[in-house]
Amino acid sequence: MVSKQAMSYAIIKTGGKQYRVSPGDVIDLERTPVEEGNVIELNEVLLVSQNGEITVGSPTVSDAKVIGAVQQHGRGKKLVVFKFKAKNRQRTKNGHRQHFTRVQVQDIVIGGVALDQSEKSLAKSKPTKTTVVQEASTAVTTKKATAATKKVAEPTPVKPRRPRAAKKETEDGA
Repeated sequence: MVSKQAMSYAIIKTGGKQYRVSPGDVIDLERTPVEEGNVIELNEVLLVSQNGEITVGSPTVSDAKVIGAVQQHGRGKKLVVFKFKAKNRQRTKNGHRQHFTRVQVQDIVIGGVALDQSEKSLAKSKPTKTTVVQEASTAVTTKKATAATKKVAEPTPVKPRRPRAAKKETEDGA
């Protein structure tokens, strides 16, 4: 019986989240631009555990990567976002479905050597292309730049109210 501590695993960072993965795991990541059936390499490995020996990166482990096969792209369950402000009769109901990429982890590689020598699992599903995914810090900055360059719609001017017409006096003074 193999204990949990002796298993090989890695902690990776992608899409602003951290995941604990081991070979054979299926995880849902933030949407990546990799086609289904292709291989994906995740380079931001924060920690690697091999037979109870732990290697911690500062901030990442050099020459370490996680290799996985993209199984599918999809959208998660619908989340209902309901905002309510009491006494103001203000209610807002929105729905949200997060996009994801489902990846099956095939191997954890450190220094060019696989932690789990599972050549059989790699031979079974031979994907066509390999794509390296790194943290998209440049994509975030471009999104911010485009948002900053958009023109802000000017608010429509408020029309001043017309003064009420003075009451006409009648002959009998009423």
